[in-house]
Amino acid sequence: MAATYAAPVAAGPSRLVTDTGTSMLRVLLNYRHSPGLLAASLGVPVIMVVVFGYVFGSAMRVPGGGDYREFLMPGLFAMVATNGIMPTMVGAARDVGRGVTDRLRSMPVSRTGLLLGQTLADLLVSIVVLALLAAVGLAAGWRVRHGFADAAGAFGLLLLFRFVMTWVGTCLGLAVGEEEAAGQLSVAVFPLAMITNAYVPTGGMPGWLRIVADWNPISAVVEASRSLFGNPSAPGGAWPMQHAVLAALLWSAVLLVLCMPLAVRKFATHGR
Repeated sequence: MAATYAAPVAAGPSRLVTDTGTSMLRVLLNYRHSPGLLAASLGVPVIMVVVFGYVFGSAMRVPGGGDYREFLMPGLFAMVATNGIMPTMVGAARDVGRGVTDRLRSMPVSRTGLLLGQTLADLLVSIVVLALLAAVGLAAGWRVRHGFADAAGAFGLLLLFRFVMTWVGTCLGLAVGEEEAAGQLSVAVFPLAMITNAYVPTGGMPGWLRIVADWNPISAVVEASRSLFGNPSAPGGAWPMQHAVLAALLWSAVLLVLCMPLAVRKFATHGR
């Protein structure tokens, strides 16, 4: 039987706020009723520091000197931000596949508010994860070498990038529309995250690969975080590496302007 859709509602500020809050609560309750998901979100940062900082770190050298774990931590922060793609992509595809999206669209609700609430809920969870990762990093020897304002700016940039990545994931998940396919597509995030300066300096890469890594948005976020935290870095000569904070902001703005309207449009018109 064909789904019945309510006419689109002109969403004023009050409806937008209400629907955003309701959507946030829905996602947060999912974490409450899925302790395994919450445990994984909180446990992965600890594993990342141990594996990369101690197992691989014993063989790593930072060009120009400096402690590898201090070089690594901004990269791990950026990976937490980047990983916002996967859960939102799979979640959006799951909602489409199970008919939840059609059910929500049949209601007189703000389409933007529904998606915004999901991304803001993810942002709240990521704040906890970043805080835990920072605590583990401090215990492992990572330090903030610049002032409070720069450190706050670094974390703000990381949260902005996480917010952007959730919109990228939502857009992809709605486009794919199948949970299985979204899960398989999430594997593509792995090379995207690895061809960066997060774990190793790009100077040792082949020329063509170094260009890809230096212009990767994740590399700009990593380098900007290292600069703001005052941690060791090896930026290279590419423009995004020499102007990392500006490059990270520009990449975030471009991706958000592209993916947010596309996600809302896809949500509103899916199946038509």
